[in-house]
Amino acid sequence: MSIVKFLEYLEFEKNYSPQTILNYKLDLDEFQKFYQIETSDSNIHKASKIHLRSYLMKLSGESLSERSINRKISSLKSYYKYLLKIEQIKISPVSGIKTIKQYNKVQLPFSEDELNSLFASEEIFPNSFGGVRDKLIMDLFYQTGMRRNELIQLKISDINFSDKNIKVLGKRNKERIIPLNDDLLNLLKTYIYSRLIQFSDSQELLFLTPKGKPLYDKFVYNIVNHYLSVVSTKHKKSPHMLRHSFATHLLNRGAELNAVKELLGHSSLSATQVYTHGSIEQLKNVFNDAHPRVAKKRNDYDN
Repeated sequence: MSIVKFLEYLEFEKNYSPQTILNYKLDLDEFQKFYQIETSDSNIHKASKIHLRSYLMKLSGESLSERSINRKISSLKSYYKYLLKIEQIKISPVSGIKTIKQYNKVQLPFSEDELNSLFASEEIFPNSFGGVRDKLIMDLFYQTGMRRNELIQLKISDINFSDKNIKVLGKRNKERIIPLNDDLLNLLKTYIYSRLIQFSDSQELLFLTPKGKPLYDKFVYNIVNHYLSVVSTKHKKSPHMLRHSFATHLLNRGAELNAVKELLGHSSLSATQVYTHGSIEQLKNVFNDAHPRVAKKRNDYDN
């Protein structure tokens, strides 16, 4: 029962997104199964530090990434912090348990040439309702930087054709307005017209599956992965990497970090700064090519 109450607390008091709440539920359910096998009891509010350490040892032996394990630790810390708050427990079994050190891997965004070749081609996207929908999904990701869950939740009423923008509902129900260019607005009009022909009933959600149902995470991921595989050999081909590319390309072309922060819906600049790697690399190249002392030294070597 305490897990249910905790999830309700996240939804109604913390205003967490449905996807975030689902992630918490999955993490807690997983620990509950482990605890029940260990103790024949499903009430994880009774767990001790010994149980938590045994659980983490089990996770470390399952070839999970540091990030995945740390997310599970974070979920448990939040849960037991909630139990302390409502005075169901006096001591958190997670106190003193530290997250695993993560070694951040640099994720290269897609290049402008790769994405331009995707959208310029007349053969990649099928000439059908699905093809129009898929192209719009890819273009919205790249031109707005929105998150996967934000795209899934989009409604037709969120589009303002006269003001040329779209309203996005982000994390913790925080709304933001993102501008749209004329090409993207025209593609939206084409898709909405095609959607009306395809489905007789009028649903509020903008994007639908071939059966007229709401999109889901895996469906969107498969679309993005499929089309990016046509134009790129990079290993990671996900909606997040299109968001990464959106931010990097804006920064490369001189956009201010604060402006990109607002477009992405970040609450702090530190979250936006992870996308500056590509910009820093470009700045290094500009510096090496343009600074007189560096250029002189290179010319001396060449001569």
